[in-house]
Amino acid sequence: MIEFLIGVDGGGSGTRVRLARIDQPQLDIAEGASGPSGLMHGIANAWAAVDDAVAQAFAAAALPVAPRRAMAIGLGLAGVHNRQWAAQFVAANPGYAQVALESDGHTTVLGAHDGAAGAIIALGTGSVGEIKLADGRHVEVGGWGFPAGDEASGAWIGLHAINHLQQSFDGRLPANAFADDVAQACGAGTAKDAAAREIIQQWLASASQTRYAQLARVVLRHAPDDDAARAILHAAGLQVERMARALDASGVLPIALCGGLAAPLRPYLPPALLARIVPARGDSAAGALRLIGQRLLT
Repeated sequence: MIEFLIGVDGGGSGTRVRLARIDQPQLDIAEGASGPSGLMHGIANAWAAVDDAVAQAFAAAALPVAPRRAMAIGLGLAGVHNRQWAAQFVAANPGYAQVALESDGHTTVLGAHDGAAGAIIALGTGSVGEIKLADGRHVEVGGWGFPAGDEASGAWIGLHAINHLQQSFDGRLPANAFADDVAQACGAGTAKDAAAREIIQQWLASASQTRYAQLARVVLRHAPDDDAARAILHAAGLQVERMARALDASGVLPIALCGGLAAPLRPYLPPALLARIVPARGDSAAGALRLIGQRLLT
């Protein structure tokens, strides 16, 4: 017998869950968090992060962790567009009574507009835009994955920061504090010698999407005073505007910006886009709760 509903928001940087009782699905009673559960990190790792976050939510609610057979779980995960990964993830269900899996964009739009028609642009480690139309259909733009896509995401911003560092290191661009801070974030310090180049090359060889995204904070820190950093963020803002136009060229439906970069990027968005932005009513984990609640009713 299902007693609890779990809503999961899982990406390349971390996992958040919301816990609710099945008889009061609109009232989440606790939250939990853990490491990344985006499917690009592996199926076993994704389930381990989800299970850990669920356990944290029960602990926050001062409840013993319920048996998995007593929980129905809705998940919005990065990497679901790879259908093989998605099928493997569902097949590896460790015992939850029911699983509803969609992309993190799908659950984000459900949470942002309380299930009503509207659009979202999620800006975090990755990026994606999604709209729920009045007829219930979902349409997505972006979300192609890093490094080929995910424009305006933390990883995309970090990739541009690394390119600035490379050009500064080589003398193609002038040396500056922004490039020095990117080098330090990669463990290389400010020296421009063979040893520093080797450290940067090693960082590049092992860098994940998450590690690139961590460089976004360096760009944000320097943008007020550095033209190159500011240009990266303005370029990100133009990418956000393109996603908004592709989602709803008519400008009729509301757009919510979501994710960890939503607020920091606002100063770099075109004014016409800012006029269309509305606050999100809920997040991806709330949308995942709504998702599993809907699936149980069908």
